[in-house]
Amino acid sequence: MTPLNDWRPLYLISFVSAILLILIIPVQILIYFLSPPPTTAEGFLALYAASPLKGLLSLDLLYVLNNVLMIPIYLAFYQSLKTHRPALMTLAAAFGLVGLAAYFPSNTAFEMLTLSQHYAAASTPLQQQGLISAAETLLAIYTGTAFNAYYVLNALTLLIVSWVMLKTSVYSRATASWGLAAGLLMVIPSTAGTLGLIFSILSLIPWIVFSAKIASAFLKLKE
Repeated sequence: MTPLNDWRPLYLISFVSAILLILIIPVQILIYFLSPPPTTAEGFLALYAASPLKGLLSLDLLYVLNNVLMIPIYLAFYQSLKTHRPALMTLAAAFGLVGLAAYFPSNTAFEMLTLSQHYAAASTPLQQQGLISAAETLLAIYTGTAFNAYYVLNALTLLIVSWVMLKTSVYSRATASWGLAAGLLMVIPSTAGTLGLIFSILSLIPWIVFSAKIASAFLKLKE
């Protein structure tokens, strides 16, 4: 029988999650540059009509999966570091999980799919215009308060966790340093114009390295 205090399954799941994150990021980048998302609500409705899958991907369907994978990783951070800095790790866990919870209602990929179906079935220009207005509202939500709260809270989580890593031997200093670099670049939300976009793209470099290093650490912790 597995002991009740055995956390190895969590570390194993977190290891797999970190590996999947590394695999997902290049796919997200490739999709973005090969098929840039439309710039208008009407463009999104047209894209969904042409290809529902492309429409969903253009509104970050993979990012939803990305954030689901972050849940066990945040729990693994908390479990592995809570004895070293309990107050900071409690705060980091709260920031991280609340941030992830804030993201899901901000993603309107499936709501846009429903609107696109209604738009395709609309029989009058007035009906179509009303649906375009609704789509514009969804896009405003997509880059609105919930998304920005998610982005900043997760940056703070990464900064706190990485700082605690520096104070322990559970994770290497290199792991902590890459995490701090990614966290600093994530402080400015990707919605903050050109600067935010540049910072978000640059943050992917240290984030990929950080993900690889924590995957290795989780593998050791599960032994």
